[in-house]
Amino acid sequence: MTNRKGIILAGGSGTRLYPITIGVSKQLLPIYDKPMIYYPLTVLMLAGIREICVITTPHDQDQFKRTLGDGSQWGIELTYITQPSPDGLAQAYLLAEDFLDGAPSAMVLGDNIFFGHGLPEMLEQAGRQTGGGTVFGYHVADPERYGVVAFDSAGNVTEIVEKPPVPPSNYAVTGLYFLDGSAPQRAREVKPSDRGELEITTLLESYLHDGLLSVKRMGRGYAWLDTGTHASLLDAGNFVRTLTERQGQQVGSPDEIAFQMGWITKEALLDRAKVFAKNGYGAYLEALAMGRG
Repeated sequence: MTNRKGIILAGGSGTRLYPITIGVSKQLLPIYDKPMIYYPLTVLMLAGIREICVITTPHDQDQFKRTLGDGSQWGIELTYITQPSPDGLAQAYLLAEDFLDGAPSAMVLGDNIFFGHGLPEMLEQAGRQTGGGTVFGYHVADPERYGVVAFDSAGNVTEIVEKPPVPPSNYAVTGLYFLDGSAPQRAREVKPSDRGELEITTLLESYLHDGLLSVKRMGRGYAWLDTGTHASLLDAGNFVRTLTERQGQQVGSPDEIAFQMGWITKEALLDRAKVFAKNGYGAYLEALAMGRG
C-alpha cells in the first residue's frame, strides 16, 4: 500500500476522433473488449494505488460513474472531478489539489495503454521515489508529435521539448507522470503556452531545473500506445485482441488485478464473474477465482 494517489485525466473533447466521439467520451470507447479507461486505471492499480481521482468533462461524468462506480468492486476508492475546459495537462494538478492534499501522485492520461513484462516492478520503483518526479521515455518513429527528451553526451537529460520540428532524440515522454507533493504548487507557476495551454513539459522542466526529474527509458519489451487517431484506436484494439487470444490472458482487467493484489476476495471476484456471465470475460474471472486461470 502506498500513500501516493492516482489521477486519470479523461477530459478533453476528442475532436480528432469525430464523429465517433460526438456522443461519448473518447476514454469510454472500446479497446477490444473493455472501455479504454480500464487500461490506464489498471496501470495505477499495478502501482499499488487505491485512491484515484478521475478528471472528466462535466457532461461526461455520469457516463464514467456508470462505467466505473465508486471503485469498491475493485477494493479502491474513486473520486470524480470535473474539468470545465481542457486547458492543458498541467491543469490536472490544479484541479486535483484538494484531492491530493499534499500527497505524491501518479497521473496517467486516459487514452494511454501500457503493456510489458516487468511493468509492475517498474511502476513500483517509480512509486518509491520520495521526492522529485519520474517520467518515462519511449523510443518512437515520429517524436515530433510528442514532448521529446534531449540528452547530453553522457546520457543525462538536459531538456524536454514540446512537439519540436527537429526532435533532439527519438524518446517521447509517455503519458505517465510520478510527481511529488509539490506538483500543484509548481503547476500554479506554469504560464499558458502560445496555444493557451498549461503544458506538462513546462511543469516537468521545473523539476528538471531543480535537479529533481528522472527519466526512465522503456526498453523494447514494452508497448506504449496512445489512441488519438482512428488508426491508432484500431491498432490498440488489435494489439489487445492478439495478446488476449494468443495467450489466453486478459489485458487491462481491474478485476484480475484487484484479486491478485488481495484487495477483493474470491467470493467478490465470483460475484463480478456473474455480471459478465454471457461472455468470455465472465468465464475468465470465474476460472481465475477457482484457481484455473
